[in-house]
Amino acid sequence: MTSKTQIGEGAMVEYVTAMIGGQLFGLPISRVQDVFMPERVTRVPLSSREIAGVLNLRGRIVTVVDMRARLGLPKPEDGKTPMAVGVDLRGESYGLLIDQIGEVLRLAEDGKEENPVNLDPRMAKLAGGVHRLDGQLMVVLDVDRVLELAPEMMAA
Repeated sequence: MTSKTQIGEGAMVEYVTAMIGGQLFGLPISRVQDVFMPERVTRVPLSSREIAGVLNLRGRIVTVVDMRARLGLPKPEDGKTPMAVGVDLRGESYGLLIDQIGEVLRLAEDGKEENPVNLDPRMAKLAGGVHRLDGQLMVVLDVDRVLELAPEMMAA
């Protein structure tokens, strides 16, 4: 599956959309391996609060990153089971815990804008730009930045 296609004059990019704390995010579809309901997440002793734990997904050990914690948001109070988006970085598998998965959007590559100056700093650190959609802003997550877990985050 390709993430960029030529249509007319501009390239199109496909994003898997996700809601985290009421904000719409987009992950480039080329980086998404799978979407799943995380079951039996095992907490890792002395890991940061951003690491929800690890789980076994079809025989692979997957590190689960709590995106709410990564973005500095409070835990959800609605009691709904979170979803996870599976991504890889340098051969390691990760699951990004999100509130809700959305649809796949095809957007013009040239419609992506730089991060606005008033974007929340924690969000801006993980964003690779934004797309302005009808009535809302979709923040494009930079998977590499999301998974740049600094050494101080890895220790308790």
